[in-house]
Amino acid sequence: MTLNLHWKKKFFSNQYRIFENGHEVGGLKDQPFSNTTTAGLKGQKYTFKTTGFFKRHTEVLDASNNVVAEIEYGNWMRTASISIKGYVYSWKYDNTWNTKWSIQNDKGTEIYYAGSSTKGEIKANVEDAVLVLAGLFITNYYWQTAVAVMIAIMIPIMVS
Repeated sequence: MTLNLHWKKKFFSNQYRIFENGHEVGGLKDQPFSNTTTAGLKGQKYTFKTTGFFKRHTEVLDASNNVVAEIEYGNWMRTASISIKGYVYSWKYDNTWNTKWSIQNDKGTEIYYAGSSTKGEIKANVEDAVLVLAGLFITNYYWQTAVAVMIAIMIPIMVS
Protein backbone atom coordinates (compact mmCIF):
# COMPACT_ATOMS: atom_id res chain seq x y z
CA MET A 1 0.00 0.00 0.00
CA THR A 2 1.35 3.41 -0.91
CA LEU A 3 -1.08 5.55 1.06
CA ASN A 4 -2.06 5.12 4.70
CA LEU A 5 -4.39 7.82 6.04
CA HIS A 6 -6.59 8.29 9.09
CA TRP A 7 -9.61 10.53 9.45
CA LYS A 8 -11.46 12.00 12.42
CA LYS A 9 -14.83 13.66 12.75
CA LYS A 10 -16.83 14.85 15.76
CA PHE A 11 -20.15 13.05 16.14
CA PHE A 12 -22.47 15.85 14.96
CA SER A 13 -19.85 17.66 12.89
CA ASN A 14 -20.00 18.19 9.14
CA GLN A 15 -16.20 18.18 8.82
CA TYR A 16 -13.75 15.31 8.36
CA ARG A 17 -10.06 15.89 9.08
CA ILE A 18 -7.59 13.62 7.24
CA PHE A 19 -4.17 12.77 8.70
CA GLU A 20 -0.99 11.10 7.48
CA ASN A 21 1.67 10.19 10.05
CA GLY A 22 -0.10 12.39 12.61
CA HIS A 23 -0.08 15.50 10.38
CA GLU A 24 -3.27 16.94 8.93
CA VAL A 25 -3.11 16.62 5.13
CA GLY A 26 -6.70 17.25 4.10
CA GLY A 27 -10.36 17.20 4.90
CA LEU A 28 -13.92 17.13 3.71
CA LYS A 29 -16.60 19.63 4.78
CA ASP A 30 -20.31 19.77 3.96
CA GLN A 31 -21.86 23.17 3.41
CA PRO A 32 -24.99 23.42 5.63
CA PHE A 33 -28.32 23.47 3.73
CA SER A 34 -26.50 22.94 0.45
CA ASN A 35 -25.71 20.12 -1.95
CA THR A 36 -22.08 21.23 -2.00
CA THR A 37 -19.11 19.71 -0.19
CA THR A 38 -15.57 21.06 -0.28
CA ALA A 39 -12.62 18.72 0.08
CA GLY A 40 -8.87 18.70 -0.19
CA LEU A 41 -5.96 16.33 0.09
CA LYS A 42 -2.27 17.21 0.00
CA GLY A 43 -2.86 20.63 -1.53
CA GLN A 44 -5.40 19.52 -4.14
CA LYS A 45 -8.84 21.09 -3.63
CA TYR A 46 -12.19 19.89 -4.98
CA THR A 47 -15.88 20.70 -4.78
CA PHE A 48 -18.53 17.97 -4.84
CA LYS A 49 -21.87 19.23 -6.25
CA THR A 50 -24.87 16.91 -6.03
CA THR A 51 -27.94 17.41 -8.21
CA GLY A 52 -31.17 15.56 -8.99
CA PHE A 53 -34.05 14.43 -6.86
CA PHE A 54 -34.89 10.79 -7.50
CA LYS A 55 -31.73 9.99 -9.46
CA ARG A 56 -28.95 11.81 -7.60
CA HIS A 57 -25.66 12.56 -9.34
CA THR A 58 -22.49 14.28 -8.13
CA GLU A 59 -19.93 16.19 -10.16
CA VAL A 60 -16.46 16.75 -8.72
CA LEU A 61 -14.90 20.07 -9.72
CA ASP A 62 -11.27 21.10 -9.40
CA ALA A 63 -10.09 24.54 -8.25
CA SER A 64 -10.68 25.89 -11.80
CA ASN A 65 -14.30 24.60 -11.81
CA ASN A 66 -13.51 21.88 -14.36
CA VAL A 67 -15.42 18.60 -13.93
CA VAL A 68 -12.77 16.01 -13.06
CA ALA A 69 -15.04 13.17 -11.88
CA GLU A 70 -18.66 12.09 -11.74
CA ILE A 71 -20.43 9.88 -9.21
CA GLU A 72 -23.54 7.82 -9.92
CA TYR A 73 -25.31 6.23 -6.96
CA GLY A 74 -26.63 2.67 -6.94
CA ASN A 75 -29.93 1.47 -5.57
CA TRP A 76 -30.38 0.82 -1.85
CA MET A 77 -27.35 2.94 -0.86
CA ARG A 78 -24.90 0.02 -1.20
CA THR A 79 -22.93 0.83 -4.36
CA ALA A 80 -21.76 3.71 -6.54
CA SER A 81 -19.62 4.25 -9.60
CA ILE A 82 -16.98 6.92 -10.01
CA SER A 83 -15.90 8.05 -13.49
CA ILE A 84 -12.52 9.77 -13.79
CA LYS A 85 -10.71 10.43 -17.07
CA GLY A 86 -12.51 7.66 -18.92
CA TYR A 87 -11.99 5.07 -16.18
CA VAL A 88 -14.84 3.71 -14.07
CA TYR A 89 -14.28 2.68 -10.47
CA SER A 90 -16.71 0.68 -8.34
CA TRP A 91 -17.46 1.80 -4.79
CA LYS A 92 -19.22 -0.65 -2.42
CA TYR A 93 -19.73 -1.51 1.21
CA ASP A 94 -17.77 -4.61 2.20
CA ASN A 95 -19.72 -5.62 5.30
CA THR A 96 -23.27 -5.61 6.66
CA TRP A 97 -22.64 -2.87 9.22
CA ASN A 98 -21.31 -0.43 6.58
CA THR A 99 -18.10 0.06 8.55
CA LYS A 100 -15.86 -1.18 5.72
CA TRP A 101 -16.00 -0.09 2.11
CA SER A 102 -13.75 -0.07 -0.93
CA ILE A 103 -13.08 1.32 -4.38
CA GLN A 104 -11.76 -0.97 -7.09
CA ASN A 105 -11.44 -1.20 -10.85
CA ASP A 106 -10.27 -3.79 -13.35
CA LYS A 107 -6.83 -2.10 -13.64
CA GLY A 108 -5.82 -3.06 -10.09
CA THR A 109 -6.69 0.12 -8.25
CA GLU A 110 -7.69 -0.68 -4.69
CA ILE A 111 -8.64 1.68 -1.89
CA TYR A 112 -9.92 0.27 1.40
CA TYR A 113 -11.74 2.25 4.07
CA ALA A 114 -12.77 1.28 7.58
CA GLY A 115 -14.49 3.49 10.09
CA SER A 116 -17.30 4.54 12.32
CA SER A 117 -19.20 7.81 12.57
CA THR A 118 -16.21 9.53 14.24
CA LYS A 119 -12.96 8.00 12.94
CA GLY A 120 -11.49 5.69 10.38
CA GLU A 121 -8.61 4.73 8.14
CA ILE A 122 -7.86 4.65 4.43
CA LYS A 123 -5.36 2.32 2.75
CA ALA A 124 -4.68 2.70 -0.95
CA ASN A 125 -2.31 1.46 -3.63
CA VAL A 126 -2.74 4.77 -5.51
CA GLU A 127 -2.28 8.39 -4.48
CA ASP A 128 -5.22 9.79 -6.44
CA ALA A 129 -6.68 12.58 -4.28
CA VAL A 130 -10.00 12.73 -6.18
CA LEU A 131 -10.56 9.00 -5.83
CA VAL A 132 -9.58 8.87 -2.15
CA LEU A 133 -11.85 11.82 -1.32
CA ALA A 134 -14.71 10.42 -3.43
CA GLY A 135 -14.69 7.23 -1.35
CA LEU A 136 -15.08 9.21 1.87
CA PHE A 137 -17.65 11.55 0.30
CA ILE A 138 -19.89 8.69 -0.89
CA THR A 139 -19.95 7.11 2.55
CA ASN A 140 -20.76 10.44 4.17
CA TYR A 141 -23.50 11.02 1.58
CA TYR A 142 -25.07 7.62 2.29
CA TRP A 143 -24.81 8.09 6.07
CA GLN A 144 -26.55 11.48 5.83
CA THR A 145 -29.24 10.06 3.56
CA ALA A 146 -29.90 7.21 6.01
CA VAL A 147 -30.24 9.67 8.91
CA ALA A 148 -32.63 11.85 6.88
CA VAL A 149 -34.79 8.82 6.04
CA MET A 150 -34.88 7.75 9.69
CA ILE A 151 -35.92 11.24 10.78
CA ALA A 152 -38.63 11.35 8.10
CA ILE A 153 -39.97 8.03 9.39
CA MET A 154 -39.77 8.97 13.08
CA ILE A 155 -41.44 12.41 12.92
CA PRO A 156 -44.91 11.09 11.96
CA ILE A 157 -44.61 8.36 14.60
CA MET A 158 -43.66 10.84 17.31
CA VAL A 159 -46.35 13.37 16.30
CA SER A 160 -49.18 10.85 16.38
